[in-house]
Amino acid sequence: MSELTNFEKKAGIAYKNRNLFRESITHRSYLNENPAWPHPHNERLEFLGDAVLELAVTESLYKRYEQFPEGKLTLLRAALVNYQFLARIASDLGLEKEILMSRGESRDTGKAREVILANAMEAVVGALYLDQGFSVAQDFVERHIMPHIGEIVASQSYKDPKSRLQEVVQEKHKITPSYRVLSEDGPAHARVFRIGVYVGETLLGEGEGASKQEAEVEAARAALRAHAK
Repeated sequence: MSELTNFEKKAGIAYKNRNLFRESITHRSYLNENPAWPHPHNERLEFLGDAVLELAVTESLYKRYEQFPEGKLTLLRAALVNYQFLARIASDLGLEKEILMSRGESRDTGKAREVILANAMEAVVGALYLDQGFSVAQDFVERHIMPHIGEIVASQSYKDPKSRLQEVVQEKHKITPSYRVLSEDGPAHARVFRIGVYVGETLLGEGEGASKQEAEVEAARAALRAHAK
């Protein structure tokens, strides 16, 4: 990995310490199948990158939106650093093709894959910070994450999906949506809830999660996606 990767070229960065970059793209599962790989997995860099990313986003929002109160800035920051958004940016930059993971993990789709992508995104930010300092990491955030803030503010997607769905449903139907458990599976320590969100008897969307609250949020998000089509 002596030459720049496609991810680095697309992101407009170049790591001086290639070992830091190698560490940032090494998923824990890869070491199980490749014990001779000389680099550690990326979880420590992910821990660091999470803090660097949050600070960079916070400072940018603070400067951009002087009129916004603390509560709204907090929601906007959460929208920019959540795993689904980070996974989307990582995919756009081609990071997915660089991540080293086990054959089993590479076949994962949906939320599991998004979490791996988001964690790697945080790790590469952490590696960039160690490699070249905060200003370079902040520049990366400004170029690849902050340009999306306009669409988030305009669509109000920074709001909790359940709150947004309630606003949509109440405006259209003058009633509040209800949530019902459709199924509950798995052992006691690893339950999976499937929940539907309804207007009257009309199913608007379904979602799954490890808790009822998580499944409700996913159901609301699915309903919002269906409404937007």
